[in-house]
Amino acid sequence: MKPDIQNPRGQLRQALSLLRRAALPDQHHLGWAVLWLVAAALLEVMGPIMGKALIDEHLLPHHLDWPRMAALLAGVVLTGWIASGLRYLQLVRLSGLAMRSVMRLRQMVYTHVLLLPMSFFDRAITGQLVSRVTNDTEAVKSLYIQVLFVMLDSTIVLIGTVCAMAFLDWRLMLIVLALLPAVLLIVWLYQRWSAPAVTRARALRSEINGQMAESIGGMSVLQASNAEARFGQRFAKTNQDHYTARLAELRANAWLLRPALDMFNIILLGAVIFMFGQRQMTATEVGILYAFISYLARVIEPLIQITMQFSQLQQSVVASARVATLLEEGAAQEHASNRASTGKAAANDSSAPAVSISHLNFAYNPGQPVLHDLSLEIPQGDFVGIVGHTGSGKSTLLSLLLRFYPAPHGSILMHGVPLDDIDNERFRAEVGLVPQDPFLLAASARENIDMGRSLTQPQIEAAARAAHAHDFIAALDQGYDTPLGEGGSRLSVGQKQLIAIARALAGAPRILLLDEATSHIDSQTEQIVQVALDELRGKVTVIAIAHRLSTIRDANRIIVLNHGRITETGPHEQLMQIDGGLYQRLYLLQQLAA
Repeated sequence: MKPDIQNPRGQLRQALSLLRRAALPDQHHLGWAVLWLVAAALLEVMGPIMGKALIDEHLLPHHLDWPRMAALLAGVVLTGWIASGLRYLQLVRLSGLAMRSVMRLRQMVYTHVLLLPMSFFDRAITGQLVSRVTNDTEAVKSLYIQVLFVMLDSTIVLIGTVCAMAFLDWRLMLIVLALLPAVLLIVWLYQRWSAPAVTRARALRSEINGQMAESIGGMSVLQASNAEARFGQRFAKTNQDHYTARLAELRANAWLLRPALDMFNIILLGAVIFMFGQRQMTATEVGILYAFISYLARVIEPLIQITMQFSQLQQSVVASARVATLLEEGAAQEHASNRASTGKAAANDSSAPAVSISHLNFAYNPGQPVLHDLSLEIPQGDFVGIVGHTGSGKSTLLSLLLRFYPAPHGSILMHGVPLDDIDNERFRAEVGLVPQDPFLLAASARENIDMGRSLTQPQIEAAARAAHAHDFIAALDQGYDTPLGEGGSRLSVGQKQLIAIARALAGAPRILLLDEATSHIDSQTEQIVQVALDELRGKVTVIAIAHRLSTIRDANRIIVLNHGRITETGPHEQLMQIDGGLYQRLYLLQQLAA
């Protein structure tokens, strides 16, 4: 069960857990930083005590022991200088720890997102995910450098100062301690007031990023639909809501942080001076008054610093909790990388069918089934086409074969092994995908085919030749090293699809899945794809979802889906003999449209 990120305590628990994970390799650095903070605080506490000794023992009684006076003055200067040096060292070490933690955290989040099931991306918004990886992880650095350092430093200084006050005069120290309940009340009020505003502001910032990414990605459709004004109004409302939330947070800061504590500082200073005025002061107590006034600044300023950090702390905790929630996404599911190792050996069974589906049922939402009791076998090396009307379940079946979603009812076997038992690396190596809309990196043709697999040039060229993409790639100005532009903007739609096929073939898959790979290409390129698929017959098991029936006309078998059920199956000629059959109607309609 996910923790409630709207609950401040739940947010804090998540943030602390995330900090431990991110900083685990650098625990010794944190230990040294804390040690230096303690040493610096102790040295700073010693300054007023030596100043008191100088006043009470030498200046007021006119006991001018110059060597001892010089030693006390040197002690005040030296302790301050060493304390500053220690703070510099710990800040440098803490900053390095913070940046390394953010680096690890971003890598952790990015790697986790890559492994999330496709069901997560059905509801995720790209801009919000980007905000989690960039803005929210950056807030962890603020936790270390601004919040953790300041609050830890101020707490150590406060404890040391109170102890020094107790040593000088415990009764005056009790007056100072009377301030702490008031400070705790301010902190409690601030958290109650600001936490909802900070959480809402953070969520709205992600919403702003999401709307920006959505608008830029769909700019052509947005302008063609004359929707600029409507989208502008939607963004203006989100922007206004973010401003309102931030304003509520700023009001909490303005009322409850520095002004309130400055008022307490004045009250406390007046109380200490009043107490000294009520007692019979001797010359030896002037130094105590000096020390107490010096310590008051060291008490009030840490309290001010601690409370002022609550604004940043609240934002950092909310951001860290959002990152932690993302990292917990899908944690209850068994990732493919942890699947049983027995599947690796069994996956090489050459006698079993390439794909075996038995009594498969699936629904995205309970009570709304998409697939109904599907059963079929696809022999190794066959070319199988899957057709049907929109909403018939073709893409859902493909998503289940790709293991994007678990199949809770029924079974899917590949080469005799249950899909869930196949090791993820083996599965991705043996199953290739050519999507309907080819995804190309803003990189070279070589990199788009290789996809980080460290393939050799002969392997890349062999895949390109098998996809009939070698000739047009070689004709580019830099051949395989030609940058293709963002999304392959330098290529035609058909050329992009051929590179996508080459990419899939470069991994030498045993099963190749095509998701309407010819729906957006011209007839000439479709013929090239048909030739490429025909050449793969008997070598690779090809399962093609096709909108254009001409693409899969020569398939060994065509499976016709209708409302999630297999209604017809067989080769093209056999299906065309079924008078009034769904496949016959679909094919004739496309012939008339052509």
